[in-house]
This record gives sequence, C-alpha cells and structure tokens, in this order.
Amino acid sequence: MTDTIEFQAVPTTTLADLLGRGQVMDIGIRPLWGPSERVAGPAFTVRCPPGDNLMLHAAIHRAEPGSVVVVESGDLDWALAGGNVCAVAQRRGVAAFVLDGLIRDLAEVRELRFPVFARGVIPIPGAKSAAAPLGEPVTCGGVRVEAGDIVVADEEGVVAVPAARRAEVLTAARARLAKEAADSLDAWEEAHRARIDRILAEQGYKG
Repeated sequence: MTDTIEFQAVPTTTLADLLGRGQVMDIGIRPLWGPSERVAGPAFTVRCPPGDNLMLHAAIHRAEPGSVVVVESGDLDWALAGGNVCAVAQRRGVAAFVLDGLIRDLAEVRELRFPVFARGVIPIPGAKSAAAPLGEPVTCGGVRVEAGDIVVADEEGVVAVPAARRAEVLTAARARLAKEAADSLDAWEEAHRARIDRILAEQGYKG
C-alpha cells in the first residue's frame, strides 16, 4: 500500500510524539542487524510459547511481501530464528522481524542486512512442536499489536500505528515534519525558550 511505503519516511520520534508512550515498544527491542535504515510495513502477528519457535518458522512462508513479522515470545532462553530463517524470510519479501525474544547466527543476519529488531542473541534454538493460530493480537515490547497495524522501526525504536488510525497519523506526521523543515534553529530556540520560561514561571521557579 502506498501509505505503508510513505511511513518509511516518518521517524519513530515523530510517531512517538503523535501516538504517545503506549504505542512505543520498550528499549529492549533494538536493532541487531547493523544498518540504521528505517523499515515499515503491516504487522503479521505470531505468538510462540516458551521454548518453541514453530509458528515463526511457519509464518515466513505465509506472510505477504512487505510484512513486518511481529512475534510475542514466551521466554528469553531459546532462539526464535537463525540465519537460514532470516534468509528465507528476506527471499520471500518479508520487510523485517520484530521479536520479543532472541535470535542466533547474528553474523549471518548482519551479512544478509536483514532487519531484525529483538532483545538479543543466544546460540540454542527452540523446539518446533506447538501449533497455534497466526494473525491474532500479540504483545511485543509491551505494546499490543494487531495484524495489519503499521509497524515502523529504526535505530530510535519501534512504534506500532493502529490500522484504524493510519491515515490520520500519516497526515499529522507529514504536517509536523513539514513544519519542522520550515523552522530555522533560531526560530526553534526562541519558541523553545519562551515555552520553558513559561512553564518555569507557572511552577513558581525564581532562578
């Protein structure tokens, strides 16, 4: 979709300003793949129970090209994916993995330049025995994500834009970015100082 592509031009900082803390994943979900390019796409949601990664491995063959595979994991003791899974996902057009869990084969992932945002690495893989539905709401990095929500991720963090608000948020983000581009640093500084001084005065600060 056109607006999904356009979300790639919107920094997560701008989206965080518009959506608030509740749509921003916690700081443990971070880029592991090296480059700092921004990725964006509709969420393809997956839930994996403790010690098992079957449904993530199933998801790479079912997610539409351009999707961001978002995984709720049951633990931090086993890897959800490794180099080959990332390579196949990339080959099939998956835009990125956003995992509330761990991966392995980090060097391979970095060589592929496949976008992975996760909590870290561990060398041992999970089992593959627990089948579960795909596309159900999940919690990743403390944020509820539903299938089709727009996930935007960069070196600043990961933000989930609710699907029902995608047009509204994109319009507001464009307006904010245009305003920021038109303002000089001098103008920003003047407005910023006036705002801070006003807040201090309201708080009774005398310094």
